Amino acid sequence: MNTAAYENVTLTRDVEAIRIPSGDKGTLREGTEVTITQVMGGTFTVQFIGGLARIESRDADALGKDPEEARPKRKSEKTSGEALTQDQMEKLVWDALKTCFDPEIPVNIVDLGLVYDCNVDSIGDGNSGEYKVDVNMTLTAPGCGMGPVIQQDAFTKIMELDGVQEANVEIVWDPAWNQGMMSEAAKLQLGFM
Repeated sequence: MNTAAYENVTLTRDVEAIRIPSGDKGTLREGTEVTITQVMGGTFTVQFIGGLARIESRDADALGKDPEEARPKRKSEKTSGEALTQDQMEKLVWDALKTCFDPEIPVNIVDLGLVYDCNVDSIGDGNSGEYKVDVNMTLTAPGCGMGPVIQQDAFTKIMELDGVQEANVEIVWDPAWNQGMMSEAAKLQLGFM
């Protein structure tokens, strides 16, 4: 869900938040008035006097919301107890990465062109249905304080997939990201077309 209109709420309890764009962790206090500006990828982006912050779905109740409202819905390709093929797992990994968002930009990291490479390799005899995933991604700017947060978000969502035993998400800077790397849909959504 992406909120079409901003919604003003008052926090009902203290909540852990990550400041945007610095990536610093802090606490927003009960009674703080915030405006929900974005609900995507399992997080809420809120604006308050002093800036922007990201609140995880587990703390949705502090915003008067249901945690399920922010959690991305995933489809499983597993059928009749069979192990997923490497192609099926790769598709699930890409789908999981599409649920990761820069909290300042309402477009997922795949459509932004931030994911450069995704390798899914079978572990063991190749028939076990267990996989190792390696992802190389970048950020829109080298000084982005949210980089480690986005990187951890991608790692967590990959590791939540049944069959993934190992994951490595690396931030790389070569080649440097530019707007030409965005998908056509992202360019359209952000008004670059």
